[in-house]
Amino acid sequence: MKQLFFILSVLVFIGCKENHINEVSFSEVTVDTLLQDDISIRAITIDNDKVWYAGSNGKWGRVSLNGEDKLQKVITQEQDSILPEFRAIAQNKHNIFIINVASPAMLYKIDKKDGVVTKVYTEEGEKVFYDSMQFYNDKEGIAMGDPTNECLSVIKTTDGGETWHKISCDALPNVAEGEAGFAASDTNVIVKGDNTWIVSGGKKSRVFYSADKGESWEVFDTPIVQGSAMTGIFSADFYDENIGFAVGGDYEQQNKNSGNKILTTDGGKTWILVGQNTGFGYASCVQFIPASDGYELLACGPAGVFYSYDRGKSWKKVHNDTALHTLRFADNKTVIAAGRNKIIKLTLK
Repeated sequence: MKQLFFILSVLVFIGCKENHINEVSFSEVTVDTLLQDDISIRAITIDNDKVWYAGSNGKWGRVSLNGEDKLQKVITQEQDSILPEFRAIAQNKHNIFIINVASPAMLYKIDKKDGVVTKVYTEEGEKVFYDSMQFYNDKEGIAMGDPTNECLSVIKTTDGGETWHKISCDALPNVAEGEAGFAASDTNVIVKGDNTWIVSGGKKSRVFYSADKGESWEVFDTPIVQGSAMTGIFSADFYDENIGFAVGGDYEQQNKNSGNKILTTDGGKTWILVGQNTGFGYASCVQFIPASDGYELLACGPAGVFYSYDRGKSWKKVHNDTALHTLRFADNKTVIAAGRNKIIKLTLK
């Protein structure tokens, strides 16, 4: 199902910043529905011409970018026939990996060719809650979750996801009281080369940084709104090793559009508030548009889908859908977004 949703009323905005000319790179957005189902999806990953997803009610699957090839399966946990809720997904060359929130945490490996599912990690505990996962390469991967002791939960693999081990709190910065993560869009962990960023939220909202794939860590403060359980960073993305952006806000005051968008240009060491009192309030996901020199962004959440051409200073709504939780770029003109009961493709023309 295709629809022409939005035409920019002004085709080109131009401004100068640091000798860079900023301009809107598209004039309209078309929308295709790839999947409709009784499912909430916050975890997607793009594999060539396929979108793999994992969501509520134990469901996982894939759909092609043209919407024609579809596969859906259900995983039931052993204990009491529980249907897990998956909010994190990652991939390497041969496999898809998904992990559920809450306890017991189950991390599954899914063979891309035959769909065989293998459980590769289990963790139980009252506070266990995994939020996000990424792979550096075909061998090394990382996942993060809420603290179970004095630090964030971080697990790693170095053998292609066959085995995972939890990093000791001795190697991680301590968390503050009330500091955790939000499983909003599988964008709490960002990797670029050997660099890793993990974002936290709650009563304290910071950025944890490793330059060596999680062997050693630093932590940096941010100016985003924080101080209560449902405030802070809900999503972040890095364009390269220096330019990053994060969104979130106050989940209990979703229309508040100040204190909820922050920018870094030094690899996450320092952050500034941008886009004050403009655009959306609370948002669950933000992504840089590829090949945009780190200037163009898309964000989604309960206010719709918003676009910025100037690193978050100004925002314009480009799609009204308020049921989207997460988005990823297949290329600089093709966006895959997912949320409540759907996966859609947005084409920027």
